[in-house]
Amino acid sequence: MSQLSLTRRETVLALLSSAATAAAAPALAQQAEWRQSYDAGARNAVARSSTPMLSAEALQATEQAIVAYRDLAARGGWPQVQLPERMSVGAKGPGVVALRRRLIVTGDLDAAAGESSIYDSYVEAGVRRFQSRVGLSTTGSINRATVAALNVPIDRRIRQLETNVVRLRSWSGNLGNRYVVANIPAAAVETVENGHVATRHAAGVGRADRQSPLLQTKIPEINFNPNWTVPASIIRKDLIPKMRKEPNYLAENRIRIIGPSGAEIPSSQVNWNSDEATRYTFRQDPGGEFNSLGFVRINTPSKDGVYMHDTPSKGIFGDDYRFVSSGCIRVQNVRDYIGWLLKETPGWDRAKIDETIQSGERVNARISNPVPCYWVYVTAWATPDGGVQFRDDIYNKDGLGPAPVAALQGDQDI
Repeated sequence: MSQLSLTRRETVLALLSSAATAAAAPALAQQAEWRQSYDAGARNAVARSSTPMLSAEALQATEQAIVAYRDLAARGGWPQVQLPERMSVGAKGPGVVALRRRLIVTGDLDAAAGESSIYDSYVEAGVRRFQSRVGLSTTGSINRATVAALNVPIDRRIRQLETNVVRLRSWSGNLGNRYVVANIPAAAVETVENGHVATRHAAGVGRADRQSPLLQTKIPEINFNPNWTVPASIIRKDLIPKMRKEPNYLAENRIRIIGPSGAEIPSSQVNWNSDEATRYTFRQDPGGEFNSLGFVRINTPSKDGVYMHDTPSKGIFGDDYRFVSSGCIRVQNVRDYIGWLLKETPGWDRAKIDETIQSGERVNARISNPVPCYWVYVTAWATPDGGVQFRDDIYNKDGLGPAPVAALQGDQDI
């Protein structure tokens, strides 16, 4: 049966019982980038949609999700659940019964699972499905963030869908045969080819006080083993305060001070208790293990001067809260990403990419057909085969007040 031939009742049931997109699995910071997986491990795997978020199919599914959630609200919505901050398989008690009922309402758990007071594998799978729909790590266990997401009122979810369907409509045109979408609230990047998602990547995006901008551009070039020139805003806000506390910070991170004449200046000659440092250029040596850009920079020309890049701090990709940058976007599994970007560029197969990175040499690779790239802000959407997705409104662009899950994250060490 096609999506268009579903009855209204069938559409509601389908949307509320679909499996959802998997969240990033925790990854050890010391793992090699190409060995990390954005998907959860086999035990935690949740079915994921191949439908692009910016597509006519996703727009239609989101419009139907609004109908489904309004219908659900008219029937009472879902109950608030009082749960402990930690709960997993083997737990027992009335809280498990309440959790089952909550998961059943939104189709994350089949009603046939019953109302047992035991947290069994069925509940664990249902929790994973729910976590994947709200962008949390699919552990299958209850934590504070999961409880907060479970208790977001249905009225807020409806308003999110209504707000974001307008955004989706604005992107419903032809975006190209091959393109990249970075969804800032989801802290995720997807590549799209021939109407299907080709690859997905967890991302680190701008903090609330240093937001990643919305933009529409094309990716023309990949820079291998780049230097990093510290932006003036970071010199002022981060580097100067850091040097006041840790005088060896520049040396330890291989950052050189370059004066107006091009000569290198010792850090001991700079007055760090003034704004003198803002008059100089700060350049970090290349090196994927320590350079802030990692092994690769992906150019995204715009008036904002932002770009996408690798990072030596790969541990962030295992976190639920990845709003950690000063506006640029860090991309997980960057070799897979640039491999896709360069696949139509002669001479740049995966072996050549790995060889160039390993060489440590500064090399620029021009993309034969620059790839359209869109940085967007979408906090709610649906896909015909992937359920209804929600993300925290980290920049408060939906106008619904503080994001409920992000409020639990606390200060981030960046």
